[in-house]
Amino acid sequence: MNGEPVSWGRALGQEIKFARLARGWSQHQLADEMHFKQPYISSIESGRQLASANFAEQADKVFGTPGIYTRMQKRSKYDRHPVWFVPYLELERQALAICDYSVLFVMGMLQTAEYAEAVFRSARPRENPAEIRRLVEERMQRRRLFEKDNPPSLWVILQEAALRSSVGGADVMRGQLQHLLTASESPHITIQVFPFGAGTPARGRPFDVMTRPNGTEILYQETYGRGTVDDSADVVAEARAAYDRLRANSLSPAATQVLIRHVLEEYNHAQHTGPDMDEVQLQREQRRAMPGMGQVELQRGGRRPMRRMGPRTRPFHRRHRDT
Repeated sequence: MNGEPVSWGRALGQEIKFARLARGWSQHQLADEMHFKQPYISSIESGRQLASANFAEQADKVFGTPGIYTRMQKRSKYDRHPVWFVPYLELERQALAICDYSVLFVMGMLQTAEYAEAVFRSARPRENPAEIRRLVEERMQRRRLFEKDNPPSLWVILQEAALRSSVGGADVMRGQLQHLLTASESPHITIQVFPFGAGTPARGRPFDVMTRPNGTEILYQETYGRGTVDDSADVVAEARAAYDRLRANSLSPAATQVLIRHVLEEYNHAQHTGPDMDEVQLQREQRRAMPGMGQVELQRGGRRPMRRMGPRTRPFHRRHRDT
C-alpha cells in the first residue's frame, strides 16, 4: 500500500474478498449467498463503491462475524475526510468537554454554511462546486452534536483577528458574527475573545484539549495539512496550562458579546458608509449607535486616517476602575 493508510471502506472490501476466498467462493457464489448482484460485490471488493449498511449486516450473517463488517461500514462514513482528521472527529463525537483555541478562523462546529464555503473555496480554489457543497454539508452536520440529550460542553477562545478577517466578505461575516452571538446564549457553549490588546498569547497555533468519557484529557493540534493526537500526561498538562492562561487573559463572556456586537456594527457601517468616510466621523457615529460600549474602548494612538475596505481594526483593552 506504499505506506498510505487504507480507508475503512476499502479495508472492508478487502476483508470481504479475503473471507470469500477462504471459503473458496466466487463472486457469483457470494452474491447468491448474500442476495446481492455480482457487479455490486465486485465494486465493494475493489473499493470503487462504499458498502451499504444492509450489505455489511448481511456479510456478518453469512460469514458469522460478530458485527465486524457493520462497525467497519459505520466508520467508512469518515473516508472522505483526510485520514489525519478522522481521529479528531471520533474524539469530538465522544467528548464530554471540548476546549478550543482558534487563531484565524472560527472553529468548524461554530461556522455558518456561508463562512465554511468561503474557507473551503479559499483553501481549494480549483475544487468543483459539488465537492465544495459536500464539504460544507459535512461540516454543518457536526453541529448535530449539540442536539443530543447530553451534549458536550464547548469552550472556545477566539483571537480577535478571527472576528476581523473578512472571510467571504461583509455579508458572510455579519451572518457569522450573529451566529456566534446566538451560539453564546447556549448553556453548553462559552465563547471568549483574546483581544489584540492582551499581549502575546500563550500559544500561537490553534489546538484543542478534549475530555474523554473516562475523564482523561487528550490534545489535538494541527500543522499544515496534518493533525496529531497526543495523550501524553506531560504534553496535555502543558497544553491545559496554556489554555488556562489564554482564558485568563481573554475578555469575559459578557465583554466578548459586547465586542462581537461592536465588530458586527462596524461591518454594518462599512456597508452603509463605504470606505471614504472620515475616520473621526465613523467613530462618532459608532459611539452614538452603541452607548453600552463602556467595557471596551478604542485606542487611536497616533495613526493617520487611511482609506480602507471593510471594518476598521482597532485594539481593545479592559478599562480599569479607579480604586
